[in-house]
Amino acid sequence: MKFFKRALIIIFLNILLIYVTSITSIPKSIILFQGEKLDIDTIFGVNINQRSNEYEAVQASINPESEVSSNIGKIDLSVNLGSIKIKDVTVNVIPKTVVVPVGNTIGLKLYTSGVLVVGMSEIEGEDKNKHKPYQNTGIIEGDMIVEINKKTVSCTADLIQTVNESNGEDISVKYVRDGDVKTTNMSPAKTSSNEYKLGLWVRDAAAGVGTVSFYEPSTGMFAALGHGILDIDTEKLINISKGEVVTSNILSITKGEKGKPGEIKGSIENGQTVGEVYKNSSFGIYGKINNPNILGINIKNELEIMPRNEIKKGSASIICTLENNSKEEYEIEIEKVFTNNNLDNKSMLIKVKDKKLIEKTGGIIQGMSGSPIIQDGKFVGAVTHVLVNDPTMGYGVFADLMIKQIREVE
Repeated sequence: MKFFKRALIIIFLNILLIYVTSITSIPKSIILFQGEKLDIDTIFGVNINQRSNEYEAVQASINPESEVSSNIGKIDLSVNLGSIKIKDVTVNVIPKTVVVPVGNTIGLKLYTSGVLVVGMSEIEGEDKNKHKPYQNTGIIEGDMIVEINKKTVSCTADLIQTVNESNGEDISVKYVRDGDVKTTNMSPAKTSSNEYKLGLWVRDAAAGVGTVSFYEPSTGMFAALGHGILDIDTEKLINISKGEVVTSNILSITKGEKGKPGEIKGSIENGQTVGEVYKNSSFGIYGKINNPNILGINIKNELEIMPRNEIKKGSASIICTLENNSKEEYEIEIEKVFTNNNLDNKSMLIKVKDKKLIEKTGGIIQGMSGSPIIQDGKFVGAVTHVLVNDPTMGYGVFADLMIKQIREVE
């Protein structure tokens, strides 16, 4: 009897977990193109309803697969378990657009919204003892310090100045971790050089080289890389406050081999600023191009975006810059299409088929991330990753995911 009760409890908890996981996985905000079908996975007993302007009143129960995006604008939905409302969902319907595939290699300079903690070390004080001001404060690598004693910290110089002004007295430190704001106190240690330090290694900027995926003429916005820029020490997305897009020069190409990714080495010294960066996300870098002519962007080359359900396995091409800062188009094969994947930037499995490209690079190499993918005269997406064990293989991200990131920026 006890075994039977225990089994029932376990079954009930498992069912509860399934329902909680299913409902939690439904996002609170969704962006759709006009005419795109709403695709929300639900389980038995969970239904999606459209709300009226009075917010709570239900207009009609809808099929999660149905087309709710015939008109541009906002649609308010509710997720219900039976007749009980569980959560609200806002759907923003945006118009379809055309883009210009780019493929230029560019430089990126990113500046953090605060200072990023990338390490910690003991400090030798003027008393010759070792001090750890950060100990037991809760601060760890990857945290972003944004305020000290209620003064905004926007760069390393701000932090150094504010800490020295403390004269060793306790300071209040506000920092951000995974979107959560936290506060702690620290006691700076005085060194023999009459400076006050926290024992924290911090960074306020990052730079790199990547490829521009597309330019949107109607807004002047651009997308690049297809993946985010991570901090080299913490391996987390850098939370940026602003950034610059600059021209770059390719210095050399290291060919990719099995187990050893290749790389485009470029210089951004003396690079000319052509735009700003607004967003660093898992789906790429986004911002605005102010001088499209410098990158040779011609709006006559604009293409429609191919919906993901029209992408097919087979021949396609990528555009990238490898030599003499000139762009070329190379043949690839789309081997798999993960149509329902909205969680990450591995939307398509691709294979480089072009012998000329394989001869130059071995396949996909670092710096080619963001290279636009074209199929049947439409923009499909961008290269994001290479498979380390086979540099001719890699992943691409859907174009619609990138465009939706731009709309979130706006």
